[in-house]
Amino acid sequence: MFDFLLEPLTYGFFQRGLLAGIITALTCGVLSGFIVWRGMAFIGDAMAHAVLPGIVIAVVLGFPLLLGALAAALISVFGIGAIAGRNGFKEDTAIGVIFSGAFALGILIMSRVSSMKDLTHILFGNILGVSPFDVILVAVVGALVIAAVFVFYKELLVTSFDPTHSTAIGLSPRFVHYSLLILIAATTVIASQTVGVVLVLALMVTPAATSSLLVKNLPLIILLSVIFSMLSVVLGFYLSYYFDLASGATIVLVLTAFFIAAFLFSNLRRVTVRGKQ
Repeated sequence: MFDFLLEPLTYGFFQRGLLAGIITALTCGVLSGFIVWRGMAFIGDAMAHAVLPGIVIAVVLGFPLLLGALAAALISVFGIGAIAGRNGFKEDTAIGVIFSGAFALGILIMSRVSSMKDLTHILFGNILGVSPFDVILVAVVGALVIAAVFVFYKELLVTSFDPTHSTAIGLSPRFVHYSLLILIAATTVIASQTVGVVLVLALMVTPAATSSLLVKNLPLIILLSVIFSMLSVVLGFYLSYYFDLASGATIVLVLTAFFIAAFLFSNLRRVTVRGKQ
């Protein structure tokens, strides 16, 4: 048993990939509760696509992928802010315009300068290929996101439950909302390096969706989201190593298996309670 756990850890690429994955899972798990509670699942999917042009440009210029993705994500967030609420446009309209355009731009640039192999790497991640510098960047961004959530937890909590009350006590729900978008953007950048931009949505949404089937208290949902995220990374990573599977896809499938198990358990518990009444 110990050999099963320790053998992969003798390789540097496995250590770096596992560490980067755990940091990503921790960060996504912390934000996942707020994303699901606020009904922002679409923003996670859209943000995952919006970072593509930044990643491609970073590849072309030889910059770290994380920096290119972060720049693209932040530009997209400010683009949403500039469009939403003006000329009668709602936020979902601004999201659709900005992110579909950004993704198309990324595909266009990629078709001119990248091979299909590069496309696979960018869309589905390469957690086994993260460098020591990538791990440092992931750790720094992750620490900043988690620290921001910890410091402004009350503001996020109040605006999530009752925006009207938050306005009455002097908070700006719009400011808090776009601050959360920036945190989501930064977290998306981390996940894009590990599981890839296509699979980011799963780490953003599925942990909290799974937790909400088991508990209804937001702090507990966040705690369980972190646990489910980290377990999926560790189990998925070991499964991908021993069975020669794609790491990002395996991690997401493990997380999906947790959701299915929680869904079945929740339904079974509901039927049992009704049967006793």
